Amino acid sequence: MDNAVLTVLIAMLGGAIRVSTPFMFVALGETLTEKSGRINLGLEGNLVLGAMVAYATSYLTGSPWLGVLAAGMSGLFLGALHGYICKLPKVNDIAVGIAMMSFGTGLAFFFGKPFIQPQAPKLDSIPLGDWTGNPALAQALQVNPLFFVGIFLAVAMSWAFRNTKWGLIVRMTGDSAASAKAMGVSVDLVRFLATAAGGFLAGIGGAFLSLYYPGIWNQGLSSGQGLMAVALVIFARWDPIRAIFAALFFGAAGAIGPALQAVGITSGYYFFNAAPYILTLVIMIISAGSKASARDVPGELSITK
Repeated sequence: MDNAVLTVLIAMLGGAIRVSTPFMFVALGETLTEKSGRINLGLEGNLVLGAMVAYATSYLTGSPWLGVLAAGMSGLFLGALHGYICKLPKVNDIAVGIAMMSFGTGLAFFFGKPFIQPQAPKLDSIPLGDWTGNPALAQALQVNPLFFVGIFLAVAMSWAFRNTKWGLIVRMTGDSAASAKAMGVSVDLVRFLATAAGGFLAGIGGAFLSLYYPGIWNQGLSSGQGLMAVALVIFARWDPIRAIFAALFFGAAGAIGPALQAVGITSGYYFFNAAPYILTLVIMIISAGSKASARDVPGELSITK
């Protein structure tokens, strides 16, 4: 195989693993939330606030894993706040999500200014490719543990939806609130807990951004990844396992531009860098008329009414 082609493919492999991880956590969080019958468009705010809190905590304590936990807790706070507000009468969950996105990013920008310059301890990676003898492949296979945590959570969530009482309750609440109430289930409580847990996962996705890749904290860190991950959920048809593959697909698309630049192809660089955003638009257009998506969508989501 031509060396340039091989270099691009290896770079896309590494990009798929690195770039997909925050997508993965936000998509899993939104999958859980939407399975309960609620949409949370505010996870971009969870992602950005999680990134700032993780970086600040790692800098102040010297422990990046404490930073990950703190990021999750910040996401839990925003998710719980979103869930509580949506319990109030005549409140639209989409409007609340947009407000929470602005609130989360605003908090991150306000409190995060002192941490733009300092260097915080970063998360380590697991070298899975040293045995190959190929430096480029070894670099691509430097995998952060959070990637494997995300895969484990997707498998566990998929199993729980199908095989546990709690999974059944979440699905029933998302498909038919009336049926859930008839079974004695508190719909508001289920949705509150699902939204809070989804926010926790999105916050961890933010920790990956600031503590591993790209491994910095600044106000333009997210680039809309939280919103794109919502499109991933529709593309994955509300299935956690499919969400992992969709995140990898987006990650590979995001790596096309840098991969081509690495082999000297600079023409159309900005177009290729826009690949994830173009994919988001394409997915939304295709999903709008997809019978499969219409069949799998939770019946209680506001977009179905």
